Amino acid sequence: MHANEVHTDTQLVGRLLAAQFPQWAGLPLTPVPSAGTDNALYRLGGDMVVRLPRIDWAIGQAEKERRWLPRLAPHLPLTIPEQLARGEPGEGYPWPWSIYRWLPGASATLARLHDPCQTAVQLARFVTALWQVDATDGPPAAEHNLRGAPLALRDEPTRAAIAALAGVIDTGKATAVWEAALEAPNWEGEPVWFHGDLLSGNVLVEQGRLSAVIDFGGLAVGDPACDLMIAWSLFSGASREAFRAETAVDEATWLRGRGRALSQAVIFIPYYWHTNPIGVKNARRMLAELLAE
Repeated sequence: MHANEVHTDTQLVGRLLAAQFPQWAGLPLTPVPSAGTDNALYRLGGDMVVRLPRIDWAIGQAEKERRWLPRLAPHLPLTIPEQLARGEPGEGYPWPWSIYRWLPGASATLARLHDPCQTAVQLARFVTALWQVDATDGPPAAEHNLRGAPLALRDEPTRAAIAALAGVIDTGKATAVWEAALEAPNWEGEPVWFHGDLLSGNVLVEQGRLSAVIDFGGLAVGDPACDLMIAWSLFSGASREAFRAETAVDEATWLRGRGRALSQAVIFIPYYWHTNPIGVKNARRMLAELLAE
């Protein structure tokens, strides 16, 4: 998916396991199909998954999750990832890697939900619980990513991405949505925890019900608005309104969330156009929901 991506395969992962975790080296190992862009996944046995960064910007994600997820988990109403072990560079692979507990379920879609409005309320309660956890000493958004930082920092790449999609989307309407978000007041409250990449692919569903939220690589503290992306990534119509009502965010925060969702989608689509068809389909769906309002 990236020009400078590091290649991985089952043979490499098998060698890493044999050298560093021989107790698990004999377990079945299979690639996990995923539209995720930062990490390659390999299921290990029946209840574990090996996660290896594909690209340099993802190197620090596992260490951040190791440090903070055990502190957040007791406060959250849904299951989140549990890191079991951390591997070191070796066998030709240049970066730290990790092993997590396998979480069953499928990526959330409206079609997989028994009750979209109930799901929207449940997920809104998850994000508001996350926002309420003590954020003292948490990783600042401005240092770890731009997802909880002021939207103005994303202005140039967002406008360039909108221009790149001329003929594919309504660029005039996309620009209007973006400019409305930029005009909304910045977050003036204390920084709060946010997931940072709360898209439908990072929400798991089992038997029609939410089961887990995964991939906290974008975790930081700052403006909670970026966690509103799921309102357009997963929900629609009444379920989106149920999500908004349960979060009880003000108009400015909602507008910033809408702008963050638009920025995410328009930057994602041209970058992954030829390499990640599932991710592009999801981003186009989110963008269509945004522009239809």
